[in-house]
Amino acid sequence: MVRTEISLFLKNVPGELGRLSSLLSAEGINIDAITIQDASSYVQTLFQARGKSLKRIASSASYNSMRKDSADFALIRILVDQPEKAIALLAENEYLFDTVQVIAVKLSNNPGELASITTKFGEAGVNINYVYGSVSSPDEQCLFVFCPEDIRLAAGIFGE
Repeated sequence: MVRTEISLFLKNVPGELGRLSSLLSAEGINIDAITIQDASSYVQTLFQARGKSLKRIASSASYNSMRKDSADFALIRILVDQPEKAIALLAENEYLFDTVQVIAVKLSNNPGELASITTKFGEAGVNINYVYGSVSSPDEQCLFVFCPEDIRLAAGIFGE
């Protein structure tokens, strides 16, 4: 299913995630999936991408500044049950965020399920930029979130 993922930067200090999740919950917005990484890892990925492509994304001074500054922030990616409401709330509270369309899939919690779905992506020629997921018990379905390079092609795998 195609869903809207919200990516935002938070200060990497105690209590920030609590403030964000409290803000959302106070408005009745449920977080269906979340992943967090420190932004310094994100910036390191930019460095690696630059090295592989030999294309400069920013000046050297900018990279050094980003590396130093980004350790103070975390990159949060969330799926919520009411994305439009969450986006308005984040804007109203002056959060720095962006949105992207992703594919969210519920899978049976069995060996080979992830292999089956990722093989379908590959056979359709869809590259996956990143994925995250979880499960709470062996008897429940897993929720996996895929960010493909081509959302239309990926959605076609699922008949959307």
